[in-house]
Amino acid sequence: MANAFGTEFMPEMAINWFKDNQWGTPEVVSSDTLPLHPAAHVFHYSSTCFEGLKAFRQKDGSVKIFRMDQNLKRFAQSSRLISLPEIDESVTAKMILDIAAKFRDQVPDAPGSMYIRPTHVGTERSIGKAAAASTESCQFVLLSPVGDYFSAGAAALRVLLDEEGMRCAPHMGMIKSGGNYASALNPIMEAQAKYNADQILFAPGGFVQETGAANFVLIDGNEIITKALDPTFLHGVTRNSILTLARDNGMTVSERDLSVAEVLERIQDPKCEAALSGTAAVLAPVGTMIYKGEDHAVGKGTLGPVTTQLRDQLNAIQWGHAEDVHGWLTTV
Repeated sequence: MANAFGTEFMPEMAINWFKDNQWGTPEVVSSDTLPLHPAAHVFHYSSTCFEGLKAFRQKDGSVKIFRMDQNLKRFAQSSRLISLPEIDESVTAKMILDIAAKFRDQVPDAPGSMYIRPTHVGTERSIGKAAAASTESCQFVLLSPVGDYFSAGAAALRVLLDEEGMRCAPHMGMIKSGGNYASALNPIMEAQAKYNADQILFAPGGFVQETGAANFVLIDGNEIITKALDPTFLHGVTRNSILTLARDNGMTVSERDLSVAEVLERIQDPKCEAALSGTAAVLAPVGTMIYKGEDHAVGKGTLGPVTTQLRDQLNAIQWGHAEDVHGWLTTV
């Protein structure tokens, strides 16, 4: 795509409003305007959550959405944990499928895709509810056609290890909320300016957690290591998919605490690899860890063979080039 990732949108979106203790009927409206009062709860108390998933054009021309059921579960969970009105997953699923079907012809061919962004925000007009939930809300589904994340090549990332900071408050970790990204933004900007870092791998207490926008995995030979699931960090759908494929490949998957000291020791092995997992890039290679002002190469400091294999395997399923043995694709 000529435009930057996530800056081009389809002209219409699906939308639904919660008022008087009930959801209305979903509609399709223009995507260039969202009528919210300046006192809307979301603007003052950050009552917002969202999801990110993709629709892919298959070899036969059909369009399928990757792991929509898992994104819907997390969307519903985020809404509950941030005290927004409960969503009906089946209604939200229909909103996604209907708007994706309307713009089916605009889904790019592989390696491009249609990025789908369901969002839920508190809309009650009140600036006096700092300690109370919004009784009204709105959910909408935006579509954004995107190109290949690696069109310019899979350059290995520079990641700063930070043992002092946190991405967000621990009880907010598994909520996909804009506030979590905002809380990590200033440290990331500082790391970029000071160390030319692409991201920060937050490691409070000396144990790695996640970066500002992605999960972290360490690949050492036939073992893939990542933090075990708990409420302090986002439970990535891509993370889960990559670990599933790793198990399919006969790899040992270790979900456990991973210390900064262990990371720094393991990455000295030329065969070691590290990567960030997420919807946009699937697996982005990490080539350098920055710790206490010093650069530490991860293995050979380049995109490694296991990272490449896992990313290509997942892409092959998404694009319809490999059998969907796990039932991850939903037809639009």
